[in-house]
Amino acid sequence: MTIKQIIPFGTLVIAVILAILAPSTEVTTVEDSTIDTGDTAWLLMSAALVLLMTPGLAFFYGGMVRKKNVISTMLQSFVCMGLITIIWVIFGFSLAFGEDIGGIIGNPSTFYMMKGMLGNATWPALPTIPIALFAMFQLKFAVITPALITGAFAERIKFNAYLIFITLFVIVIYAPLAHATWHPEGILAKMGVLDFAGGTVVHMSAGWAALASALYLGKRKEQEHTPSRISYVILGTGLLWFGWFGFNAGSAGGANELAASAFATTTTASAAAAMAWIFFDILKGKKPSAMGACIGAVVGLVAITPAAGFVTIPHSLIIGIVAAVISNLLVIWRTKKGIDDTLDVFPCHGVGGMVGMLLTSVFAHSSVNAAVTTNGLFFGETSLFTAHLIALVGASAFAFFGALLLLKITDMLAPLRVSEKDEVLGLDVSQHDEEL
Repeated sequence: MTIKQIIPFGTLVIAVILAILAPSTEVTTVEDSTIDTGDTAWLLMSAALVLLMTPGLAFFYGGMVRKKNVISTMLQSFVCMGLITIIWVIFGFSLAFGEDIGGIIGNPSTFYMMKGMLGNATWPALPTIPIALFAMFQLKFAVITPALITGAFAERIKFNAYLIFITLFVIVIYAPLAHATWHPEGILAKMGVLDFAGGTVVHMSAGWAALASALYLGKRKEQEHTPSRISYVILGTGLLWFGWFGFNAGSAGGANELAASAFATTTTASAAAAMAWIFFDILKGKKPSAMGACIGAVVGLVAITPAAGFVTIPHSLIIGIVAAVISNLLVIWRTKKGIDDTLDVFPCHGVGGMVGMLLTSVFAHSSVNAAVTTNGLFFGETSLFTAHLIALVGASAFAFFGALLLLKITDMLAPLRVSEKDEVLGLDVSQHDEEL
C-alpha cells in the first residue's frame, strides 16, 4: 500500500478510534440560558443554506471545464463536505475557536471531538444559539473554502494528492486565519479588523492559495477549451446566490435587523456586479454572455461578504460595481501573463475578497452595526483603513507562501500532477473511472 493510499484511509481509521474514545455523553446545563428559538431557527436554516453553496460551486465549476473533467471537478468540491467535516469534528473547530493560544490559533483540546456540545451551552459572542449550532454553521465555511481553490488547478491534479493538500490547508491556513479574525482574542480581531462573513478568512485565503497552486502546478497541456455546459454554470450561480443569504445574513448570528441589512446588501452588491461585468464587456467590444453575468454575480457576492453587516445598501452597490470592474481587468492581466488559473479563482475570489476587505474599511459605519467602533475612511476616520491594509498584506503573505509550502509537502508525499497521458484522457476516466 502506497503513501497516497495510506493517508486517506488512515484518516477514517483514526476518526473511528477517536470517536469510540471520545466523551460524547456529557451534558452541559447553564442556568438562565439565553437561547432564543427564533435565532436558533434562522441559524439552522443558514447553516443548511451555506452547505448548499458547495454543491452549487460544484455545478458552477463543473460547467466551465471540458466534458472529460466535469465529474472530477465537481467531486473535488463535493468531497470537501465529507473530509473537512471529519477534521472539523475531531479538532478543526477547536483550532479555529478553541481557547486562544497567542492570538493565532486555538487549543485543539478545547472542543476536541465536539466536547461540550450537548446541552444549552453557547459561544460567548452568540449567546442566543446553542454552541453545537455555531460549530456546524462555521463548519460550512470551512467546507467551501478549500473547494474554492479547486478551480485554479482544475483538469490536472491527482485526486488522492488533492485530499492531502486540502487537509493540510484547513489545519495550517484556514483555522489560524479564522481564529485570528473571528475569535475575540485573535490578533486581527484585536487590531479592529472587520470581516463579517469571510472576505479574509474564506475568499482571500482561497484566492491566494489558488494563485500559488496555479504557479506551482504550471500550465495544462491543452489550455484552449470550450466549457462543457453553460447551463451548469447558471444553475451553480443560482445555488450560490441563494446559499449566500445564509453565508452573510446568517453571520448576523440571529433573526434580527442586522440579518435583514446583510440580506439586502448581499443581493444588491451581486446584482450590481453582474450588470457591471456585462456592461464592461460591452465597452470592451465583447458580446454580453451568460458566463460573464454569472461570474460577475459571484464576484459581487465575494466582495460584499466582509462588508455585508457593516455598510449601507447604497454603498453595497458601489462595492459590487468596483469589484466587478477590477476583477474583470485582473482576468485580462492573468491571461496576458500566461498564468493558468483555470477558472480565474484568484482574479475573482482573491481579488474580489481584497477589494471587499478594503472597501469595508472605507464604508463601514456604526449606524449599521454597533460593533464598528471606528468608522470607515469615507467618513473621515483612518484607523480602520490602516488596520485593514496591514491585515491584507499579512493575511495575503501567510496564505500565499503557506500554500506554496503545503503544495511542496504534498508533492513529496504524493505527486500532485497527473501524467500527460492522463490529462489528455481526462480526469473523469483517469482518476475515477467514470464518464459523464
